[in-house]
Amino acid sequence: MEKTLESYLEKIESYLKPIAVSERVDIIREIKSEMQELQNDGKTPQEILSRLGDARELARGYIGDLVSKEQPFTWGHFLAVCAFYGVVGFSGMIIVPTLAIVAPVFIASGILVPVLGAVKMADYIFHLGIPYIQNVGIVFDGVIKLNPIAEFLTAVPVSVLLFLGGRGSWRLLTFYCKSVSRTKQKLSI
Repeated sequence: MEKTLESYLEKIESYLKPIAVSERVDIIREIKSEMQELQNDGKTPQEILSRLGDARELARGYIGDLVSKEQPFTWGHFLAVCAFYGVVGFSGMIIVPTLAIVAPVFIASGILVPVLGAVKMADYIFHLGIPYIQNVGIVFDGVIKLNPIAEFLTAVPVSVLLFLGGRGSWRLLTFYCKSVSRTKQKLSI
């Protein structure tokens, strides 16, 4: 197929992004088939493009056809939609904000904990006298205080756990959002 016709198909495909991939593929296949029939009838690429018209308008026509298709009302579909929005609405008020806060806080803590532990250890070893650094550290029940070297050695595995917890929370949040999106698409809402 000629380069101008391929370019036309690519434009139509980009204009069809709002619709489902399977429907987009079918539409492109249909237009390509039409182009090939016209080429077999001896039409030039310019004649084919003028017959098909503007790529954006053709894509709008296909999208309009898909939107105008009415799905028949069924109680099962109605109840599935109600259940979907009920569950997603309620869980979204709890899961999304919680994970959206926990993930960055844990990741930032996982990075800051060893950095501050290293700064406190450097202050302890080299007697730098950094203000307020003595307030950073690990204290058990307000009584047992570790020296800065032991604090740093304790901070490293704790920071790894915090970072992994934050990363896991972020993955869980993206998984939740993707699964809600997939379910919504399946319901064709």
